[in-house]
Amino acid sequence: MAKNRYHNGGRLAFGPDGYLYATTGDAQTGDLAQDRNSLNGKVLRMRTDGTPAPGNPFSTLYSYGHRNPQGLAWDSQGRLWEAEFGNSLYDELNLIKPGLNYGWPTCEGTCSVAGMENPKRQWSVDTASPSGIAIVRDTVYMAALRGERMWRIPLLSGESTGTPTAYYVGAYGRLRTVTKVPGADQLWLSTTNCDNNGGAGNGSDTIFKITIS
Repeated sequence: MAKNRYHNGGRLAFGPDGYLYATTGDAQTGDLAQDRNSLNGKVLRMRTDGTPAPGNPFSTLYSYGHRNPQGLAWDSQGRLWEAEFGNSLYDELNLIKPGLNYGWPTCEGTCSVAGMENPKRQWSVDTASPSGIAIVRDTVYMAALRGERMWRIPLLSGESTGTPTAYYVGAYGRLRTVTKVPGADQLWLSTTNCDNNGGAGNGSDTIFKITIS
């Protein structure tokens, strides 16, 4: 697996099937995302010993054509949703299905190229740059870095999504991770303002606890 200064993915999550899912970025080499012999630009699905989980379409690979996939979360139907950094135009919320091609680097956001899957929602990069996502009561909550807000996106019937709503715009700076509190309709939401992009002093990052009404 190639690495670089940016585009390394890195999200880990156990799915409802008990297998481990991991996101990998393209390591700033876009063609790797389309190469099914590369682990880069992918969502991986594996056993805890690193071997491919049964039922995968391509060895360890679950989906491909990703630039820098970040958040992973499952809805009440067991479907996998993923948030992804775009390049300079659009960030994405994708419904991940096994074996599908999510387009990068040919597509950024919605496009009409045969065989490439479109996002269910997209945002301009200045309002999003998403990292973690969580799902509570079939609603996606998405933390935004550059956008400095948390997006709420309802999941509707079929594969459609409702109108996104932004919360905490500019109030807490760069929001990195949002996680469902086990056993409660609550979220943990973390900032990441002490990195090079945030520029805040050491120790100023915060974890918030939010109750979903």
